[in-house]
Parts: sequence; structure tokens; C-alpha cells
Amino acid sequence: MARRLLSIWFPRLASDASLRRRPVEGPFALTLRSGNADHLHCLTPAAAAEGLARGMALAEARAICPALATRPADLAQEAAALAALRRWAGRYGPLVAAEGSDGLIADITGVAHLFGGEAALRDDLHARLDRMGLAAASAIAGSRGAAHALARHGGGIIAAGALAAGLAPLPVAALRIDHDTAEALCRLGLPRIGDLIPLPRAPLTRRFGAGLALRLDQALGRQDEPLSPEPEPPHFGARLTLPEPIGRQEDVMAGLDRLLDRLCARLAEHHRGARRLALELRRVDHATARVEIGLARPLRDPARIAALFAKGVEEVEAGFGIDALRLTAPVTEPLPPEQTGPRSAPAAGQDALADLISRLGNRLGFDRVQRLAPAESLIPERSFLITPAAHTVPATAAPPGPPRPAILFPPEPALDAAGHPPRAFRWRRQPFTTRRATGPERIAPEWWLDDPAWRSGLRDYWRIDTQEGPRLWLFHTPQAPGWHVQGEFI
Repeated sequence: MARRLLSIWFPRLASDASLRRRPVEGPFALTLRSGNADHLHCLTPAAAAEGLARGMALAEARAICPALATRPADLAQEAAALAALRRWAGRYGPLVAAEGSDGLIADITGVAHLFGGEAALRDDLHARLDRMGLAAASAIAGSRGAAHALARHGGGIIAAGALAAGLAPLPVAALRIDHDTAEALCRLGLPRIGDLIPLPRAPLTRRFGAGLALRLDQALGRQDEPLSPEPEPPHFGARLTLPEPIGRQEDVMAGLDRLLDRLCARLAEHHRGARRLALELRRVDHATARVEIGLARPLRDPARIAALFAKGVEEVEAGFGIDALRLTAPVTEPLPPEQTGPRSAPAAGQDALADLISRLGNRLGFDRVQRLAPAESLIPERSFLITPAAHTVPATAAPPGPPRPAILFPPEPALDAAGHPPRAFRWRRQPFTTRRATGPERIAPEWWLDDPAWRSGLRDYWRIDTQEGPRLWLFHTPQAPGWHVQGEFI
């Protein structure tokens, strides 16, 4: 059976996908920043009719067409749209691969008769894409290079065994060669592929390199060009259908244990760990209850995960019974295998802390469970950051420098301070007597930040151990003499 390939080209994929989400009337273009200026990345036919072209500077485009509407291009969304179209195009062939950033190539060998022929297959393809609002051109040929060339230069079908005749009228640029080579061939009077076919390969290779001869042979089907689609990402999910409805929490948890065993085994196979899991419980009346949990760090331990589902499952209303369970892990992260054996005390402590953060995060929200992280600043108020505990790792060591108090608060005046450091003072209406003083530690304000609290200038910090018990952190400002308390050691 002769090999048949379908090439699909989306000349305006980025702008069409953007307009599907939010339509715009009139000329429209997506812009992409390059260097210090914005340039047109993808534009609609209405914008092209105004004389605009891809790659044109945005300032020049607005001068030509003041009514031009623009949005910043999102390359990630563009790639996601092409990936979605690749999955959708699987209806036309078992193997579909991306071809550049705006095209697809599908192997339709032995498939066309299911649609009534190759012409009917193309008609069905374009009808569906038109309903989606996507402009496209397509071609069917016996080689990948020929289908690619024809799709970008008019589209159509090249019959089996007629590659040379079908490619002959196309320009040499359709062979996927670089621009300089195509220009050189045109200057030599060889503007069409048909002009190259009868020429001997040796002179072409000496003059233009082996790339031109390779592309020509691939287009003519003399050199095989494999089609290797990207593998689909693994789906982490498991489903359980029950012969009889259940309603007790113990029964649901027993079914969840089975699903977790299968799901965690698949996660281990791909060296992944779940960060979010969703359990869907389908009731007899076709209603669905959903229980979601998050994890403080990647995990694939069924027992530890099941404990986090217990509270959510308890709150589910079973109605007339539950007849199906579905467990998925929509968010996963890499988790390499761990060595088996007795776990050390630090590792067990980290697991216990992660489980605690997971339990609190599922009840309160993960953004509300926070931890302190050191920051690169000597200013006490800016020497730490408050970050979500589930999305950061704890500091492995304390920042270098003198110890800091466990309790830090805005400076409060120390009254009736006598001496330097003070032998006695009053703070919060209580008298204190100094037993031991350690210091001073001079801290200068950060001149690049305007902090009103530090406009008084330098501060000399002292650690004061009082006879009354509290160990306080006091500072003295030489420019504006006075003592203040800012922290307390524990």
C-alpha cells in the first residue's frame, strides 16, 4: 500500500486562537517584543489588507493603521493550541506529529476510504476547522516533503506515483531550504522545483551543499523521512466501577485504597509524585461528589495520602449510593526513587512536618500556612521573608552573623536609661536592671531605600540580660541620643 501523508498548515494559528477566546472587530495583530521594540507576530487578513506584514515594528504599523488592535503574543498558549490540534487530528490518522510551530503532519495510509476518499477527507477537515474559526491549508502526497511544500503553496492532492509532476510548478523555497540558497537558485534561472529535478546531483551538491539534494530527494520520495510523533504525556488516574452501590465511609475508603495502590504504582513507574489529587464519587442518581486535597511536597505513599482524604470523604452525601470512583493526580512533580530501609530521624521528621502542612493546608488553605525564610539584609525588619510553607523549602542553616531575637517588634522607647549600655531603665512601665550586656553591633540604614523608621541614622544594638529575667535587644542612635527596645530573646 502506497504511503500517504496529510500536511496541515495554520498560517494564522496564534491570532485565530486568541480571537477564539476574545473576538475583536477590525484589524488585529499579536505583538512580540524583540530587543527594545515590539513587532507584529501574527496578524489577521484585515490587518494584512492595510499593508501590514509580520515582523513590522509596532510603531510603524500604528502609523500605517491607527485602528489596529493588538495584544501581546503568548508563545506558551500558541504551543498549547497546536498540541490540542495535534490530539484532535488523530481522527484522521493514527500518527500525528507537529511540524514547526504552525503545522501538523499525519500518516493517513489506508484511512482515506473511511471518509469516502482523500478529497472527502480534506473537505471534512476544512469544514471542521472553519467551524472552529481556524484558517488552514492542507495537502496530501506520498512524501512528507511534498505534502509540506504543497500545503504552503496552494494545497491540494498529489496522486500516488506523480510526485515529480505535482512538485514541478512549485517554487524552490518550498523544499524547506534556507533563504540564501533559494535566492541563489533563482538568480541562476532555477526558480521552480521542476528545474532542479532533471539536473545531476553532483554539481548541485558541490555548489549548494548536501542539504539541497537531500531535501529534493525527500520531496520526491527517494529518501525516506520518518514520522515520529511526540509521545503523549502519561495520565495519572485510576477508576473503579462497583457492582453494587455503597454508602458507608469505610467502604469508600476501602475502594480509595485500591485506587491509590494503582495510582501510586504508576507514579513510581514514571518517577513522579502527586501534589494535588481529586477523588470523584459518582452516585446512583448520576450526581458527582468531588473531594480534592493538596500535598505539601510530592508524595506517592498510599497510606499517607489516604489519611488526608478521610475528612473529605466523611462529609460526602452518598444519597442512594455510590457506584463508581475515579482518582486522578492533575498536578505531579518529579520524585526520584528512595533507598529502602529504616528511615533516619531527620527524614522521618521531614515527613511528619510535610504531613502536618498538608493537613493544615487542606483545611485552612495552603497560602495561609506560612514559614519564615532568611533574606539578604542586615536591617532587622527586612532580614526575613514570609513565604507559603507548601511551596518553599526550609532554610538549611541560619544566616551568618550575630544571633537575632526570637520576638521582633517595632522599636519601643526605654525610659530613664542611665549609662552606656544602660545600667537600669524602664520599659512597658516596668523597671529593669542590667546583669550582662553584649555589644555593640552597629547597623547602618540601607541608603538605596527610603525607610522612615531609619531616618535617624546609625544604630548600635546591644543584647541586655536583665536581673528580672527578660533578655532584650536594645539599640542606641548616636545622631539622636536615645534607647529603644526592639526584640526579646528566648
